[in-house]
Amino acid sequence: MIQPLFSIITITWNAHKTIEVTLNSVADQTYKNYEYIVIDGASDDGTIDILDKNRHLINILINEPDNGLYDAMNKGLNLATGEYVIFLNAGDTFYNNKTLENIYHSIGYSRPDIIYGETALVNLNRNFIGMRRLKAPEQLSWKSFRMGMLVCHQAFIAKRSIAPNYDLAYRFSSDFDWCIKCMRSAQTLFNTHQILINYLNEGATTKNRKASLQERYNIMVKYYGKTTVKILHIWFAIRFLFAKIFKKNA
Repeated sequence: MIQPLFSIITITWNAHKTIEVTLNSVADQTYKNYEYIVIDGASDDGTIDILDKNRHLINILINEPDNGLYDAMNKGLNLATGEYVIFLNAGDTFYNNKTLENIYHSIGYSRPDIIYGETALVNLNRNFIGMRRLKAPEQLSWKSFRMGMLVCHQAFIAKRSIAPNYDLAYRFSSDFDWCIKCMRSAQTLFNTHQILINYLNEGATTKNRKASLQERYNIMVKYYGKTTVKILHIWFAIRFLFAKIFKKNA
C-alpha cells in the first residue's frame, strides 16, 4: 500500500515560547512520509534561533515579512507537494507520536478527499483541559458548518488538490471559509473517530473576537443564506440562555 505524503505546515511569528513543542511533535511521529514546512513572518523574539537550531527537522523554512496569518498560510500551501495538507499552529501538537500512523492505517486503501477527527485542549504546561466543546459530526458535509466550525482547523486534513488559497479578504476567519470550500469540492469525507490534535488553549483572547464573529456570520450568510443563518442564530441564543439558567440552578 502506497503511503500518502502529508505536508505539515506551521506558521510562526514571535512564537519562541511555543514553537519547540510543535517541532518535537512532528519529529516524533512514527510515520515518516511527511514534509515539514515552516513559514515565519520575520520574528524578532528568538523564534528564528530555535528554528535554525532545529533546521534538520524542517524541509522548507521561509523567514520573511508577510501580510498576516492567512498570507503566510497561502505561502505554505503553495510550497506543499504532499497529497494531504495539515496546518499545525505553534503550540499545537499531534495527539501522540502515532497520530499520522493511525490516520494512515484508518484510511486504508482509500484516499478520502478530507480526513477529520477530534481535538483535545491543553494549557501552556501541556496539561489536558478537556475536549473541544464542538464535537466532530459522524458524517461531515459542507452544510455541517451551519452549526459552527464543528471540526477544528488543525484536525481537518484536506487533499492538496482540492485546497484553495485562503481568502485574504477575511482577517480572522478565513480558515472557516477555507474548510467550507474544501468540503464543497470534496467527494469523500472520512471520520477517523480519533483524537488528532492537542490544541493550545491560551484562554479566551477577546481582542479580535467581535470582528471574527462578524466575519464568520458573513461567511455563513454567503453559503447558507441570510434567512437560514438568522433562524440558526436565534436558536443559538435560546440554547445559550437555557444552558446559562441550567448552570445557575445546578
